[in-house]
Amino acid sequence: MSVSGIIFDLRKYCIHDGPGIRTTVFLKGCPLDCWWCHNPESRHPRPEVMRAGSRATASAQNGGAATIGCAVTVEHVMAQIVQDEIFYDQSGGGATFSGGEPMMQIDFLAALLTACKDRGIRTAVDTGGHAPNEDFDRVYDLVDLFLFDLKIMDQALHLKFTGVTNELIHSNLAMLASRGKKVIVRIPMIPDITDTRENLEAICSFLEPLGNVRRVSLLPYNKLGEDKSERYQLPSRGLRWETQNPEEILWRKASFESHGFSVTVGG
Repeated sequence: MSVSGIIFDLRKYCIHDGPGIRTTVFLKGCPLDCWWCHNPESRHPRPEVMRAGSRATASAQNGGAATIGCAVTVEHVMAQIVQDEIFYDQSGGGATFSGGEPMMQIDFLAALLTACKDRGIRTAVDTGGHAPNEDFDRVYDLVDLFLFDLKIMDQALHLKFTGVTNELIHSNLAMLASRGKKVIVRIPMIPDITDTRENLEAICSFLEPLGNVRRVSLLPYNKLGEDKSERYQLPSRGLRWETQNPEEILWRKASFESHGFSVTVGG
């Protein structure tokens, strides 16, 4: 029997979800409730009807409403991924599985990763890290790269702004680091929340002992989540932040680089 799962989007020719040209598959469901989430329509694990229109690949229009998310088989997703194999080969790209949190659909994710490995397609998993340790262990050998979000080091602030504590996230990152150099840590730069000198210095101190983690991506805030909350008429905290300009990121980048990290901005 074919393994199936719920996705809410599939995008081709992506250049910010890992190296090279990639096809990114967005799996529905997330255990976090980040105040700044840029895919708020992904949180619920099942397909759901939203009142406004949607441009999502995996949605269907119905009388002014949109169904966000649909059930698909591994074969259906792979048929889309393999269409662009020539671009992966030429650019060093591949398939990225994002969300939501792809680790929430571990059986579906593992089947997709296995299918990609059988085809020789490189894989990346974009994760917030809040999943059972054994699930990361299960897929580790099938994944070429983990894009691992690290948000807030302070326990109480992490709980406030994401809805979960960060012990499990830190444990999983340390475990992945102990096994190899497959991790790029990505830091969403939310003004006055994650993007503070205190938090970034704490992240740097946490990462320094993890010898295999030496790549960091700083992700300037983008307003996509605000736009989607309005488009889909989702509950919103009504918060608005301004996107940092490149000059504002320079001291953050330089600070991590001074500790021996290779740092990119965006992507």
